Amino acid sequence: MRVVVPVSGSDPKTRLASVLTPDERRDFTDAMLADVLDALTGAGLEPAVVSTAPVDCDAPVTVDERGLDALVNDLLASTVDEAGGALAIVMADLPLATPESVDRLVSTDGDVVLAPGLGGGTNAFVCRHPDFRVDYHGASIRDHRRIARDAGVDLSEVDSRRLATDIDEPSDLAEVLLHGDGAAADWLADAGFEVALTDGRVAAVRK
Repeated sequence: MRVVVPVSGSDPKTRLASVLTPDERRDFTDAMLADVLDALTGAGLEPAVVSTAPVDCDAPVTVDERGLDALVNDLLASTVDEAGGALAIVMADLPLATPESVDRLVSTDGDVVLAPGLGGGTNAFVCRHPDFRVDYHGASIRDHRRIARDAGVDLSEVDSRRLATDIDEPSDLAEVLLHGDGAAADWLADAGFEVALTDGRVAAVRK
């Protein structure tokens, strides 16, 4: 199975701009990517990274400035065929991913296996059918269910909070501090973030 992790290497995680500088956002993105790669390799996979700009990580990196849809659809067309080629796409902002959650994803039966995000996105998927394509705009999990149904493929989903938790907003950072134990959690702690109760809710605040 071919495993690819797309990442924005140039100006990542702009929705975190209210709490992180541009350099910090790049460093935090690198830390989340390291956690994802650790989870994938821990599951016995050999991931490759495709980034919009050069990144330093423990995996082969290809620089490709295309948008996500064009990139992933080209990977699907070149990888998945009737002879048994399979492709897994795992997003780079899933620092809670573990080898166990990744193994559930890749071992689940189905022509297409989706891992929904909590916000309606598609955080990871496995494709074993040549007629499936992606559309990441909007609530992509609904679109990908529809695309799979229209293609007549055998569709499965993996219900995993660890794969469902992608980090986009400042409010997401608390999840990393509460449940993460890898590079991203360490980075936030080193940057002065801690868990606090704010307006009755748990939040990540900077000391």
